[in-house]
Amino acid sequence: MSKQRITVAKGDGIGPEIMDATLKVIMAAGAQIEIDEIEVGEKVYLSGNTSGIAKESWDIIRRNKVFLKAPITTPQGGGYKSLNVTTRKFLGLYANVRPCMSFHPFVKTKHPDMDVVIIRENEEDLYAGIEHQQTDEVVQCLKLISRPGCEKIVRYAFEYAKQYGRKKVTCFTKDNIMKQTDGLFHKVFDEIAKEYPEIENEHWIIDIGAAKLADTPEAFDVVVMPNLYGDVLSDVAAQIAGSVGLAGSANIGETCAMFEAIHGSAPRRAGQNVANPTGLLQGAIMMLNHIGQNDVAEKVQNALLKTIEDGIHTYDIFEEGVSKQKVSTSEFADAIISNLGKKPAQLKPVSYAKGSAFNLPKYTPKAPAKKDLVGVDLFVHWPGKNPNELATLIQKLDNENVKLTMITNRGIKVWPDGFEETFCTDHWRCRFKSAKGGTITKQDIVTLLQKSIDFNIDSIKTENLYAFDGVDAFSMGQGQ
Repeated sequence: MSKQRITVAKGDGIGPEIMDATLKVIMAAGAQIEIDEIEVGEKVYLSGNTSGIAKESWDIIRRNKVFLKAPITTPQGGGYKSLNVTTRKFLGLYANVRPCMSFHPFVKTKHPDMDVVIIRENEEDLYAGIEHQQTDEVVQCLKLISRPGCEKIVRYAFEYAKQYGRKKVTCFTKDNIMKQTDGLFHKVFDEIAKEYPEIENEHWIIDIGAAKLADTPEAFDVVVMPNLYGDVLSDVAAQIAGSVGLAGSANIGETCAMFEAIHGSAPRRAGQNVANPTGLLQGAIMMLNHIGQNDVAEKVQNALLKTIEDGIHTYDIFEEGVSKQKVSTSEFADAIISNLGKKPAQLKPVSYAKGSAFNLPKYTPKAPAKKDLVGVDLFVHWPGKNPNELATLIQKLDNENVKLTMITNRGIKVWPDGFEETFCTDHWRCRFKSAKGGTITKQDIVTLLQKSIDFNIDSIKTENLYAFDGVDAFSMGQGQ
């Protein structure tokens, strides 16, 4: 077997210790890899590079296509961007895959039958990181959901289920509230589910779905969801399976892939040789499967299960009466190596086989819809508290083409017919629609903005209101 060249970053905090342990195990198991090591994370950030990674390191990652990364530390404040988020976006790693399986009865869990795979969209949603302070009292974060992003991640979830013999794919969204963004994700899920009639599909609202996942995880198999929900619930799922420290993560794109543990750099434990390397080792096992070294991945996974079954545990999962020996990071790695070639007796051994490639076609844009501009939301900074007073001021902007139809504050309709009990900040959305019904023009918006200057109204942003194929594609005010 020819060797696969991979990129390795040892990261920060406990990263170097658990990476050394992980590499020692997989090399002992016969992994056919060659390593290019790069430095990323805190040192790079503090050297003045706000991205946490140098250009030459990007070149190495892109050349090798496979990146095994230990946890890193992102300095607080100072405009530093998360390297994890940046890497996923720059390399198009749209699918985050996090298997969460219990090791009952050897690792404490309330859910002995748990075996769930969380598949999280990785590139968009609130993680676009587009934020602005708009008034003294209000900041905003833009939630961006695209049809290509939805189609890619939903199709990946069904293909994953198909490839690994899973029986059901569940979608979590909050589309009862966010009807446009989460509504699109749910709509695409329903569309693609029809292409996989052999796989059961279902949709849950995220809040009750999360409650059900935490209470009865055995009710789920593969769960797919937008970025933020997936970030939160993959950690929840890992923790209730036994420990966040036990879970690995794969980040898959069309050309590149990154593998890691899901936990952080734990700087308080750094340099003590006590950290559990299982999460990163699970990521490395997923990497070995990805590069076609399935026999090595199988050997390592079964040795890991055997070691846990033998009661040889690091401090984080050690429990009197269950565990037999508390070991350090390096001792745990040595114990796994001694179990290479063995299989667990109680935990279910794994058997990895090369399967057919995922059917992940390139995204094909649909024919453009008929797009009509039917109004505009003008957001203003106004320190008053009485919406009726603001309406009197804003109505000065009306003309023969557009007129004020609604004012909201934090999404709640406060004019016309608002409630005096509604608490208002200094951030107001003033909705203008056609005075005659139908469409408006961009020039109408320019005229509104010019008049807001003339009347000393502090306009802070606009959002165009569109109808696509005659259907309004914007939210109503709450209470409208």
